[in-house]
Amino acid sequence: MSFSRAYSAQTNLLSVIPISVETDISRGLNAFNIVGLADKAVEEARDRVSAAIKNSGFDSPKAKNHKIIISLAPADQKKEGTAFDVAIALSYLAANKDIIFDPENKLFLGELSLDGKTRPVRGILPVARFAKQNGFKELYVPMDNVREAAIIDGIDIFGVSSLTDLIEHLSPRRGSGQASSKKIEKAELTIVDDIKSFSNIDFSDIRGQERAKRGLLIAAAGGHNSAMYGPPGTGKTMLAKAFAGILPKLTFEEALEATSIHSVAGTLLETFITNPPFRAPHHTASYVSLVGGGATPKPGEITLAHCGVLFMDEFPEFERRVIESLRQPLEDKVISISRAKGTALFPANVSLIAAMNPCPCGNYGFRGKPCVCTPSTLARYRRKMSGPIMDRIDIWLEVDRVLPSDLSGVSEGEKSEIFRAKVESAREMQKNRFNKSGKKILRNSEMSARDMVTLITLDKESRKTLDLAAERLGFSPRVYHRMMKVARTIADLEGNEEIKNTHILEAVEYRPKKFDV
Repeated sequence: MSFSRAYSAQTNLLSVIPISVETDISRGLNAFNIVGLADKAVEEARDRVSAAIKNSGFDSPKAKNHKIIISLAPADQKKEGTAFDVAIALSYLAANKDIIFDPENKLFLGELSLDGKTRPVRGILPVARFAKQNGFKELYVPMDNVREAAIIDGIDIFGVSSLTDLIEHLSPRRGSGQASSKKIEKAELTIVDDIKSFSNIDFSDIRGQERAKRGLLIAAAGGHNSAMYGPPGTGKTMLAKAFAGILPKLTFEEALEATSIHSVAGTLLETFITNPPFRAPHHTASYVSLVGGGATPKPGEITLAHCGVLFMDEFPEFERRVIESLRQPLEDKVISISRAKGTALFPANVSLIAAMNPCPCGNYGFRGKPCVCTPSTLARYRRKMSGPIMDRIDIWLEVDRVLPSDLSGVSEGEKSEIFRAKVESAREMQKNRFNKSGKKILRNSEMSARDMVTLITLDKESRKTLDLAAERLGFSPRVYHRMMKVARTIADLEGNEEIKNTHILEAVEYRPKKFDV
């Protein structure tokens, strides 16, 4: 009898696939079929869409004797979720001659409730970016998703409250002739400038631990991985949470990338992520929850922390398999998930902050209480920390017990905003250096071995000091290069273009001593 088409899209891992929703209505006994590798949620759209159409003032697709086929193309791509409901309803109504509209250059997303109202869906931001990049002029999303979509400039975003409102907008001859959906302009939104610090802990709240604060300042300035070890109750967790408060806000491109990841994963708690994400999985977290995966690969904690911080408290208490899975992402800044159905590549450019006790009882090698662990317990505990993992951690910080006298009185330490200003200054130096050399990186930790040849120059004295330390302490080539990056960051914090011998010595001081394998 008739045919029509509408356009939608779905996220596949972190990418977007356009979906053409095609409807054919022909004579025959009543049948309503959805084809194109649809999952259970998509198949159930038959009932949701039928009820929504009926409650929007049209005849239900199930009320007539005709055969309806909804094809979601491409047919070989698995379709998941409820985001196709609106496009299916419009495609059917157009095929049934209930409405007339031009579907070209328009993209529709949204779930429909039985009364015809729209409900929010995941992955709106990456779809909006895709729509703009692929020439779509208009994007229609549920009203609860409109602020997220409006982050993308250069495309008209329409917030839709109900199927009735959308039909009146697209086919005004059915209604008053005026659009009832409100177009949201990006210029009306002030989300990018609405910066709120993640952490409610200030560095000035932490008594003592000046060496640990200095190490975390260096880690923040250069994006380095760091680990804190010491007895329980010495402030390691507080330091890690305060660390989140000294990081500068994300660049716009980083913010788009981080927000897109959380939008797809369904963990987006704000319209736009402007501060570096801070993820702190419990030490009982499974391998899949940390690195991602599943039958249909989904991002894990390390990807959700992309462009931010992955804090792993009680580090050796994680399963050894979980700890060892960090090898590739800490080196390559991406994580590859291979399954029988294919391989997924997720971004994982994170700064790892690990916190641990030196032994199970927490007292080995530190003043105060004696260690009560047996040699076999100590050996088993230390085997959790393999050499390759320790090599990938640039800065090791000893966090000793704080004397009772240091806990009384008013804290006189520097506030987090002072630390943040130093970090921003050092990051600006790095940005200028990388821009001059044409490198598309932002932090010293992201430099490759080839980059270091042209971007890091050591004088004769500094080179001799580093070579001597590497020989006596048994540095691997990886550690050798990481010490050069840390020294480069220390120099940036002091505003020096040249790396001095003192910078090398301080970098070497941050290698582990008591927590040995």
